[in-house]
This record gives sequence, C-alpha cells and structure tokens, in this order.
Amino acid sequence: MIRFDIISAVPALLSGPLDHSIVKRAKDKNLVDIRIHDLRSFTSDKHLKIDDYPYGGDPGMVLSPQPIFDCIKHLCEQRSYDEIIFTAPDGIPFTQKEANTLSLKKNVIVLCGHYKGIDQRIREHLITKEYSIGDVVLSGGELPAMMIVDAIVRLLPGAIGDAGSALNDSFQDGLLEAPVYTRPADFNGWLVPDVLRSGDPKKIKAWQDEQSIEKTKSRRKDLLKDD
Repeated sequence: MIRFDIISAVPALLSGPLDHSIVKRAKDKNLVDIRIHDLRSFTSDKHLKIDDYPYGGDPGMVLSPQPIFDCIKHLCEQRSYDEIIFTAPDGIPFTQKEANTLSLKKNVIVLCGHYKGIDQRIREHLITKEYSIGDVVLSGGELPAMMIVDAIVRLLPGAIGDAGSALNDSFQDGLLEAPVYTRPADFNGWLVPDVLRSGDPKKIKAWQDEQSIEKTKSRRKDLLKDD
C-alpha cells in the first residue's frame, strides 16, 4: 500500500475527483490510502488566515510558512515519509518516469500551492521534490496533485484490470502510444488497419512500433534520443 497525505488550502477541490474510477477501486482494494488535510486547521492565526503579502511589494499573496510547517511536522511525527512533494509551475516536469519511481514509495506528502505560491524557506528546508505538470499557471496545486496521484495509483499492482495495459501506455518506452481501435471493424466506412485484424503478433508489433515512432516524430520530437 502507498499512502498520500495531501495538504491543501482548498481541500474541497480534492475529495470528489479522488473518489471515482481507478483511484476509488484502488482505495476499495486497500492499495492506496489518501488523506486530505486542510491547511487552515494548522494556522495559529485566530482568523484562520494562512497567507500574507510578499516582501518586496509585489502584488498577490503568499502562503505563510507557519501552517505549512506545523502540518508537515504533525504528519512526520506519525510516520516517515519517502518524499514531500510541492506542485509548482517552476518545478521539474512530472513525467511517466517520475510516476514509475514514486509508485514504489510507501508514504508521500503532496503540498498544493496556492495564490503566488509558498514561502521560499519551506521549499528550501522541507520539500524534497517539486513538480510541474506543464508550462502553465493554475489557480492552485490541487489539479496537479490529483494528476500526480492518479498517475501513480494506476501503476500499483491490482489497480487496473490488465496490468499490461499500463506498461503499453505512452511514455513508458519513451515514445507515444500507437493508434488503438476497437469494434466494429467498419464504422461509417472507416476501416481498422488490416494488420490489426491479421492475427499475426509479429506483424502487429512491427506496425505498432512503426506507428509509435512516426507519431512521436510528428508530435513530440523532444522525446526522441539523438543517435
């Protein structure tokens, strides 16, 4: 089992999406334990304030260090964590390789950013990994946190019906996945490629490999290693 402790300034954003589909089935099978923590429960401010103006006079608000520190301290007093992750636009890209590595961990904290982010001292002294899910700024880190958790959970043995399916996904071998088709073979005159109906595993694999390479060349040349 892997345990996720997700810290959020807006925890209501997380509860619903993490209670459906593959993640819910994994929870029902006791493959994953997901706990959501409201940052406001750890603030010492009598008005439950968790943010303040940034030094330097820039616009916007920054999550204060005190509630984050106290929440993480509280969690770490109960168990040892393999990683303390912060979701941020300036983090390293969250890739399939990172998901594969994290799926082998036991206890993980995910801290969701909000407003202009969090006090830099928390990042320097408590955070072990910082991930971005793309070159875009969102209202908060809850969506990236859900994406990270989902990507990891689906890799856990028993989380999906066919374990081999996850191994054939895009990025697992550094390439995009080949096109996939299902019945009927003829839909509106659009036909499934003959090779996929040939029953010849070698020909099918060769076709899939070729399609995967061509798609990657066309859409994500950055994934291809230089010869």
